[in-house]
Amino acid sequence: MLKVMFLCTGNSCRSQMAEALARHYGKGIIEPYSAGLMPVGVNPNAVKVMKEIGIDISGQTSDPIDEDLLRQMDVIVTLCGNAEASCPRTPPEIKRLHWPIDDPIGTVGTEEEVLRAFRRARDEIKERILKFIEEVERDD
Repeated sequence: MLKVMFLCTGNSCRSQMAEALARHYGKGIIEPYSAGLMPVGVNPNAVKVMKEIGIDISGQTSDPIDEDLLRQMDVIVTLCGNAEASCPRTPPEIKRLHWPIDDPIGTVGTEEEVLRAFRRARDEIKERILKFIEEVERDD
């Protein structure tokens, strides 16, 4: 099984959704983890939009980067520029990917406009996860 760590700044939204989507769609293929540079807790809007597609992330925790665990990964995926630039050095055998997903956290507007931004991020991450799983299966 491929060990994959999803990283973003706060480990509150994008990396949480990526971990849950990878766990859901990559069962038996991917062992997912997530962490943040400065974890701030799981965002309630991320919980809401994931629940809309039948995935419950309310029990997930917002975790800091554990460098020992990070070095055990096969793949590290950064979901924001800050994480890409600030991620600790990793051995060259660990594959690094960058998926620049716009952060829905800063969205200003009505509740529906904010949720729309979270859904956009969720759907973009889901699309990338499904494509990633397809590539992993093809390479096996």
